[in-house]
Amino acid sequence: MYVQLRETADELARVLWREHTVYRERGGGVVIRGEHVRRWISLAPTGGKDRALLRAGRILDGGTTAPARSEVVVDLTAGTPELATICRRLLADVAAGADAVPGPSRAGRPKEKAGKPRKQAKPGRPRRSRHTSPGSWFVLLCVAGVLGAWLYSLFGRGGY
Repeated sequence: MYVQLRETADELARVLWREHTVYRERGGGVVIRGEHVRRWISLAPTGGKDRALLRAGRILDGGTTAPARSEVVVDLTAGTPELATICRRLLADVAAGADAVPGPSRAGRPKEKAGKPRKQAKPGRPRRSRHTSPGSWFVLLCVAGVLGAWLYSLFGRGGY
């Protein structure tokens, strides 16, 4: 089945895009990548004879692939022009979906520090205030005492 998928993918890639990369997926399918149009198409076996799952999606910034936006089961015995027409329709759906669905908006949400998720209060517990705890006050008093003793040892004797 892989050989048939690979041959079909090579033919489709030549019809659809001048610049493309064809490679094998982990699951036994074949991916056609069009970097210049930022889209990908994959052909995967479905378990039926001469049938494949055709999926299409976007290529994100950095070269990673987004999940498939459109998919359809196709008959591999159909000619390359028919399969190319189906691929173009799926790619058009992907392009329309990319324009219509913007990324998540940050409007109205508080800013968070990058890389560190905000802590959520545990259910059933009141949220702790951010005031200085008694342990912190004790440490501050000890530091102040040590600093005071050092300053007294330097200037407090009056023996100059």
